[in-house]
Amino acid sequence: MWRCRRLNLLVFSILFLFLTGNVTAQENAQFLYSRGMRNGSLLYNISRFHEAAMEFRIAQENADNSNDWSRAIYWVILSQLAYSDYGSALNDMDELQRRAPSSTHNRDMVFHRARVYYNQGFFEDALVLFNRYINSTSDSDRESIDRRAAAFFWMGECLYSMSHFDDAERFYAWVIGRYPDSPRYEAAAYRIDLIKQKKIEAELLALLQWSHEESLRTSEDYQRTLRTYEHTLNVYQRRIAELINSINSPEVNNNNETNESDSISRIEYFRVPEENIPAPLFVQQNQNENLIERARQLGFNVQEILKEYEGGF
Repeated sequence: MWRCRRLNLLVFSILFLFLTGNVTAQENAQFLYSRGMRNGSLLYNISRFHEAAMEFRIAQENADNSNDWSRAIYWVILSQLAYSDYGSALNDMDELQRRAPSSTHNRDMVFHRARVYYNQGFFEDALVLFNRYINSTSDSDRESIDRRAAAFFWMGECLYSMSHFDDAERFYAWVIGRYPDSPRYEAAAYRIDLIKQKKIEAELLALLQWSHEESLRTSEDYQRTLRTYEHTLNVYQRRIAELINSINSPEVNNNNETNESDSISRIEYFRVPEENIPAPLFVQQNQNENLIERARQLGFNVQEILKEYEGGF
């Protein structure tokens, strides 16, 4: 009987030590969780995000229930996003969705995942997720209002990055019109000003391109006109030379009185028809006046030369 009592006492002692150790372990885990969350919050508030993520991770590993675990990994993800560790953040988002699908933090993760996609350049995927987040929330409180306004703003940013400026402007205008107290208000207004400026720049560029093309066409017209005048002048000079040679010819001198009619016919032969003399060119403002004046003067000089030689008969 004594031995039986000793055995019972030993079993009781072992059970007591086990329960005491278990309580101590739980208290220690709860202490580590609380300390990790507290230190992580302090570090996060002073922008020491990498260290904050480590503290939140300690809290996550020592969480003894699903809610504490979800809260801890949520702040781990926010810290990772703050120092741009997007790969780790996405992995932890997947882990949160897998282990705690009913957590309220999963709804916010849609917004943060969309931000990650935007930062990685996947604008279309980000646009879909921002829209999904907006459809899953309402303007029920100040935080929800600011977050929805931010989602509309980032949808505009996605479209802006894809150069869909008109569509982006509508989302920015939605933020300005519906959420005037949002922190994104000034950023949205600034983007609208940029879009208007881009539209003006595009119109000016198109006008400049059109003006340049017109200038090239006008320049080509100048060159063709100048070549026409120069060609006509060469014809004049050649015919004048032939006319002078004909006048100085002994045959013409000997038969000047008897063949006056033939000389007149010869002059008429060398006369350039009036319709072949280019008319003066009228040009638009900012055109090359010197070039046109040169061509015009060539035509006048030729006509004066012809009149001079024709007046000698």
